[in-house]
Amino acid sequence: MFEQTFKNIDDVLWKESGCSSELDYTEQTSWLLFLKYLDDLEQERALAAELKGQKYRFILEEQHRWSQWAAPKKADGTADLDAALTGDDLIDYVNGQLFPYLRGFRQRAASPDTIEYKIGEIFSEIRNKFQSGYSLRDALDLVDQLRFRSQQEKHELSHLYESKIKNMGNAGRNGGEYYTPRPLIRAMIQVTRPRIGETVYDGACGSAGFLCEAHDYLRYTGDGKPAKLSTAQLETLKTGTFFGKEKKSLAYVIAIMNLILHGIEAPNILHTNSLAENLAHVEEKDRYDIILANPPFGGKERKEIQQNFTIKTGETAFLFLQHFVKFLKAGGRAAVVIKNTFLSNSDNAAKALRRDLLESCNLHTVLDCPGGTFLGAGVKTVVLFFAKGAPTQKIWYYQLDPGRNMGKTNPLNDEDLKDFVALQAGFADSEKSWTVRVADLDQEALDLSVRNPHAEEEAPLREPADILAEIAALDRESAAVLERIGGLV
Repeated sequence: MFEQTFKNIDDVLWKESGCSSELDYTEQTSWLLFLKYLDDLEQERALAAELKGQKYRFILEEQHRWSQWAAPKKADGTADLDAALTGDDLIDYVNGQLFPYLRGFRQRAASPDTIEYKIGEIFSEIRNKFQSGYSLRDALDLVDQLRFRSQQEKHELSHLYESKIKNMGNAGRNGGEYYTPRPLIRAMIQVTRPRIGETVYDGACGSAGFLCEAHDYLRYTGDGKPAKLSTAQLETLKTGTFFGKEKKSLAYVIAIMNLILHGIEAPNILHTNSLAENLAHVEEKDRYDIILANPPFGGKERKEIQQNFTIKTGETAFLFLQHFVKFLKAGGRAAVVIKNTFLSNSDNAAKALRRDLLESCNLHTVLDCPGGTFLGAGVKTVVLFFAKGAPTQKIWYYQLDPGRNMGKTNPLNDEDLKDFVALQAGFADSEKSWTVRVADLDQEALDLSVRNPHAEEEAPLREPADILAEIAALDRESAAVLERIGGLV
């Protein structure tokens, strides 16, 4: 229904000199979509209030509503071209009046969990990159064709927006930080099995892929039809289930828009650095039932940030793992992506962190992901599945092998992970899976490396003397051949 409109919007952005990459396209599309969504939401609420004989109080002042400045209409519903700003007048209005007005909501909002606060936060973090008011007018006219009224319309828009995030994730390292392959996320969710009434948290939520997929898992059945949920359950799903934190501005804006398109009107996403929180101050009310995350790895945190943690290290992923363990409720379940070197690193921080994880949680499953799972990432990863409350006795490993080289043209798909999900339910051994008892490990090193006992052993390395002897023999054969050829000339 809306696919061609999205393509036309991209075409406008491609021609706009202020937008140079997929990251810019997604950012600019996001703020336009958000204001159109907000106008549809307000119109819907106003109509509902009118039917009840009540008066609706609009969030935005009249002159700053979409239907006034972006897409003014005549009485018959057709576009009022005389009232529609364009060119320099439109750019001046957006930059000089609209954005400052919308940023002010952050100070005027009653609390951070309101849609008013989200408005202020979003427009404090992004700026209008359109330099041509004529290009912006074209984009506004296209976005005005989109509708957020029915669940079906929102569902289609969410899929189209998801494809934009995926393209952004393929655009380079910065974009890729925000994108985790959705088949992998879905498998992680199927193993952790969240339920209505439980809270789901991602402290490095990026574009909110984990939270959106968890929403779909709870909201829809396996064949894509809406699950039969009560009014109370739907309200819980919308307001009290999904929580996230994101440090980077663009990712924060995208996460908000992504969750809105999944039917969550005021997403519980905070724009903050999760690692800046002192773990000593975490209380029971701060903890969550389910944690799903792919935290950034390879980064470094400052000394003052490291002071918030028991095990001090500059490695971002190691700090996040401590954060997740602390924020998980007793009995809670987690699935976290991390570099596979975490399993075997011999430095003190890595060993201490492995020991803490094994003693405070049941690390029941390790999924070993093949190279190329994350496009553009030059590292191999594993997924740690653990439950908090009881120490680890044994670990079930699964070595994912799709049987092909992974890449942009051969990405991970749901079929690749079917065997893992099926076997994991019973911790069954197979050619790709096996179980290791913690008691059998070297208790000093606690090396958790992936070593498939069913894999064929590689041929032992040859002795250097044997290799040199073979090279000498080949040299003699080559010399003899050249001598014979010389005799024929």
